[in-house]
Amino acid sequence: MRWLILTLIVILGMLQYRLWVGEGSFEELHALRTQIAEHRAELDVLRARNLALSAEVQNLKTGLEAIEDRARSELGMIQRGEVFLQVIETPEDEPGP
Repeated sequence: MRWLILTLIVILGMLQYRLWVGEGSFEELHALRTQIAEHRAELDVLRARNLALSAEVQNLKTGLEAIEDRARSELGMIQRGEVFLQVIETPEDEPGP
């Protein structure tokens, strides 16, 4: 009877070890849940970025205002009859003339 109790205690100890430390343990489960939460947050950010890019593409395909804004800001283009003024600011460190 004593050997049976001792054997059952050893088996219980092995099962407890596997539950807390071994493969598929609570610690590993917690780490996997943390990774899933991080990946979901990153996925939400990427989805929002994709929606913004999709809206920008749609606006560029259909709206002339978006194309005009891009031409003005990135290419420095102006319309007929407009005057282009470029303001050059001096850094605050350097004294002006």
